Amino acid sequence: MCGRFTSTTPASELADFFDAETDLDDEDANFNVTPTSDVRVVHEDENGQRRLDLMFWGLVPSWAESPAIGSRLINARSETVAVKPSFRSAFRRKRCILPVDGFYEWVQVPERKKKQPVYISPRDGKPLAFAGLWEIWRPKDAHDAGAGLRSCSIITGPPNDLIAPLHDRMPMILPREDWSTWLDHTNTDVHALQRLLRPAPEDWLQWWPVSLAVNTVRNRDSSLIAPAEIVPDGQAEGQGRLL
Repeated sequence: MCGRFTSTTPASELADFFDAETDLDDEDANFNVTPTSDVRVVHEDENGQRRLDLMFWGLVPSWAESPAIGSRLINARSETVAVKPSFRSAFRRKRCILPVDGFYEWVQVPERKKKQPVYISPRDGKPLAFAGLWEIWRPKDAHDAGAGLRSCSIITGPPNDLIAPLHDRMPMILPREDWSTWLDHTNTDVHALQRLLRPAPEDWLQWWPVSLAVNTVRNRDSSLIAPAEIVPDGQAEGQGRLL
């Protein structure tokens, strides 16, 4: 599962990095992006142009009765994404990339009843390209065919050896050479597309423990990703051991 990530690279830099057009402003960095918020997404428009736009994190299928279903569809499993009714249409025609600067997982440690957050980031400091899906949902009584809610989901799969001790799932991260194939909305070869969904090499990533402050969704500043020590329940952070 991927339930929290950081979005810190300015939109203008992301557009250059992904060779995309965008109308987004360079907003403040967010070190605690949560589900059901608007997130930046790279997708391909009808003319084959890459675009960087905002979408609701939590996929709402076109057939859904209401957007409420999105909160349950923040992730899609790589093993079933091509056949599960919630995702199979988007997998064929509406694939996207979510640019992410790092993400969080939570692990059980003996010192605490609550799980310990850890931050996972790219070793080279460049944005990660999470494989994703997007959809457009419109109310049944909508009169404007152009209006609608654009939403997205992150595809997860089996972890690599670095992430396996932390969690049994990880986001599927696409290398640059696969971006065009993945984003091409005319490509409907589901078997070839599914082969792109594989664990990233271990040497792409690094991780370290961070403060419990990330558990509070109101906290969004850069202090959340500072390395932290683990201390037993009932003690203040600042003394303890690293994982």
